Amino acid sequence: MSNKHDVPTKLLWVDLEMTGLDAQNDVILEVAAEITDFDFKTLASYEACIRQPHDQVVDRMQKNTWWQSYPANRDEFIRKLEQGTDSAQVENDLIALLEQQFGSEPAILAGNSIHNDRNFIKQWWPALDLKLHYRMLDVSSLKIIMQGKYGEQFEKREVHRAFDDIQASIAELQHYLEWFKTGEQK
Repeated sequence: MSNKHDVPTKLLWVDLEMTGLDAQNDVILEVAAEITDFDFKTLASYEACIRQPHDQVVDRMQKNTWWQSYPANRDEFIRKLEQGTDSAQVENDLIALLEQQFGSEPAILAGNSIHNDRNFIKQWWPALDLKLHYRMLDVSSLKIIMQGKYGEQFEKREVHRAFDDIQASIAELQHYLEWFKTGEQK
């Protein structure tokens, strides 16, 4: 978008799984990206596990409390990391996807707590970051309003897998929009 008055036509939903939340010291393990229109119809998607040194990654993850409650598929997840794609290749793949789907329109990043994913993108994939609009759609901001003002809760599973988390974020936003549309206030 060349200026702030241009109307976006699509959203770039992204979820990253990382060894932790510190973009300077932790690394990206998995990425999923889904491009939708504003009716949430999927236009394109991408998924990749990022190749990381096994011992270093497992050591980093075991220091984080979320890893202790990680789903039963964590051994499979670690195997995928060992066979994953090089981080630079993933960045190039994502840039190619954005160029194909967005053309000259900068992509608006969307997701839950997307600012932290953006921090990792800035740190590890700076060329991709340059393709993104400065505005972001953070579903967790709406969650705060819905919970605090209206007492509305959206329950989602904690899967800690990038593609599943994107689907949950889209479903959560759809839930809140439907709530407003129908005027259903509890």
